[in-house]
Amino acid sequence: KPLTKPAAPLIAVPTTAGTGSEVTRNAVIGYKEKSYKASMRSHHLIPRVALVDPALTHTMPPEVTASTGLDALTQVIEPYVSNRAQPLTDGMALTGIALIARSLRRAYENGDDENARDEMSLAALMGGICLANAGLGAVHGFASPLGAMFPIPHGVVCAALLPHVMTANVAALRREDPNSPVLSRYADVGQALLGRRLSTEDATIDAGIAFVESLVNDLNIPKLSEFGVTEEHIPEIVERAKQASSMRYNPVQLSDEALAEIIRKAL
Repeated sequence: KPLTKPAAPLIAVPTTAGTGSEVTRNAVIGYKEKSYKASMRSHHLIPRVALVDPALTHTMPPEVTASTGLDALTQVIEPYVSNRAQPLTDGMALTGIALIARSLRRAYENGDDENARDEMSLAALMGGICLANAGLGAVHGFASPLGAMFPIPHGVVCAALLPHVMTANVAALRREDPNSPVLSRYADVGQALLGRRLSTEDATIDAGIAFVESLVNDLNIPKLSEFGVTEEHIPEIVERAKQASSMRYNPVQLSDEALAEIIRKAL
């Protein structure tokens, strides 16, 4: 049922640079006994004030910096290629991608790097605004069932899946709709990550995906198998993910086999 009454006044003060929840209308409800997690959305849930002070993120351990930072990266990439992408968030998404590309490794290696922490907090804030207005995609479609079924931090799920979802989406678009404007958007993502455009659109796309893969590896993101996910769980994960609201904003409809392969590669 839709919420009809305003929530109690909330001042949101993030201590990580990841979810951007300080500027979204989302609330996540978990039911541990039934391995269920769902997202509620209402304008009544938007915080009255968001106080984003990067100084509060300086004491994050490296592993939390990595997983939350890659969640932030997911939340600026997915809205940019979403089927709800729009001009009001496009510029913010590309700026956020570039900020994370140059700052996340530095924040991971030195938590007291003030400039890196500042840029990560700004990028995470931008990600919250982008997802609230342009939607997400398959990475977040998987995040709910995986987070409900296994004790996996949300950011780790996003980090582990992001390069594989990018690969699957691009492969499906090249095969099914090679003139899709979304491929040009993936090239824009590659350019924002690399700081330059390569000789061809395809080369820029592939180099962008390789950049994300390297970042995930360099930040020592654990495999899903470390949390108990096995090949036997894949059919249930896929079925649950297909029902997730974020999946409908993915830029291309992925087959069950493509969805299964994404999980398989992250094990």
